Amino acid sequence: MKTCATPAGEFESSDGLKAICSKLGDRDFCADLGLRYPYLGGSMAKGISSVAMVEELGRAGMLGFFGAAGLPFSTVEAAVDHLSGADFPCGFNLIHSPHEPDLEKALADLYLSKGVRLVEASAFLALTLPLVRYRLHGIHRLPDGTICVPNRIIAKVSREELAERFFSPAPEKFLRELVADGSLTAEQAELSAHIPLAQEITAEADSGGHTDNRPALALFPTIQSLAIRLQARHNYSVKLRAGLAGGIATPSAAAAAFAMGAAYIMTGSVNQACRESGTSDEVRRMLAETRQADVSMAPAADMFEMGVTVQVLKRGTMFPMRAAKLYEIYRAHAGLDDIPPAERDKLEKTVFQASLSTIWQLTRSYFLVRDPRQVERAERDPKHLMALVFRWYLGQAAHWAKDGESARKIDYQVWCGPAMGAFNEWVTGSFLDGPDRRTVASVAQNILYGAAVLTRANILRYQGIDMALEASHMQPLEDTQLKEYFS
Repeated sequence: MKTCATPAGEFESSDGLKAICSKLGDRDFCADLGLRYPYLGGSMAKGISSVAMVEELGRAGMLGFFGAAGLPFSTVEAAVDHLSGADFPCGFNLIHSPHEPDLEKALADLYLSKGVRLVEASAFLALTLPLVRYRLHGIHRLPDGTICVPNRIIAKVSREELAERFFSPAPEKFLRELVADGSLTAEQAELSAHIPLAQEITAEADSGGHTDNRPALALFPTIQSLAIRLQARHNYSVKLRAGLAGGIATPSAAAAAFAMGAAYIMTGSVNQACRESGTSDEVRRMLAETRQADVSMAPAADMFEMGVTVQVLKRGTMFPMRAAKLYEIYRAHAGLDDIPPAERDKLEKTVFQASLSTIWQLTRSYFLVRDPRQVERAERDPKHLMALVFRWYLGQAAHWAKDGESARKIDYQVWCGPAMGAFNEWVTGSFLDGPDRRTVASVAQNILYGAAVLTRANILRYQGIDMALEASHMQPLEDTQLKEYFS
């Protein structure tokens, strides 16, 4: 005889699924951040995760991070001012800038001066002084003895050694520097030994943009185990938590993440295809046609000389191939004058569509304003000059895509992971099939609703009730249908 605590006839009851939707993930995490659902929209550079996207997710009871990386300082400041009066949680990106440390410091200072209380730290190769200063600013002890830390960091990492640094207290060497320059008092430095630099870490699996292409099933348990060990080692009064990002764009992926114990999930690539994203309609159409194999790794503009790569769309663009060729040339030659004439001519005609000397003058003018030290170094070091010229193409390729520059479509750099293809397969034939009706809230709610359906189906299956395969593979619901589950 088959028994079940939840009758099979209630499989699709709105009350049951609504309850599951509200109980996915870590409820304490949601309470701490003022969220209704453990769903985060990760930051995408150059404002692709836009103010509109942050607002849409926030009003739906979720959390969005504004994509500050690669934007002019004034644009980020305007976004901070716009969202400062929001009645919902929101955050901003702080990306590691190893070649432009002053830029990273300026952004951290902006967040401190404007009272930004939550940042997503991404692409960090090591901890930095601005990051530590941001986290510890204003730390104090409450009358009841509790340590209050006003600023919160959610770190996005792919490597366990870096996760350990974020889950640990701030390094002593940074504390000494901050006390010496007056940013911290000796008492505040002492308090910092009792709190982690980041209470939450997003384990970033195979994703768009900066990624180590880690498999989620191997990465997440490792980061979660690390959280448990470091919690015990440091005896924190707060709970360390791990969320999961990379590859999450379907109910199955979300349900799997929550089943593994993820405190929250974070999406990225799929949001870029939504109406609120700060990219062009042409890119949204390209993303809506993407399949899982339509992505590739290419050199990163911000860490070009270090050989760091990003995952991008390869269907409909030659950017990955052309960017890889530039890095190959960079590795092989000492400077632009060392490039064989035939190779140089080909680059000027196809990739840059201008002479390399012209591109250098444009690049030089840019860095004279942004970071004059780069120009000084380039005029002493021909190889660095070559790197800056090649980085011009990499940087412009992202702008051409974001701005919908049709004449340079073949050179679009579109950050994208395989999750985009999985999403497109799932929504085939539904109202989300085309990009025109995709909003970040409807996509998010459908992913969460589908994860609740899958969770319910698995509960029943584990209790001996045979479930039809179709019961756990439901197509997206229209917004009017979703209201009864997310009202």
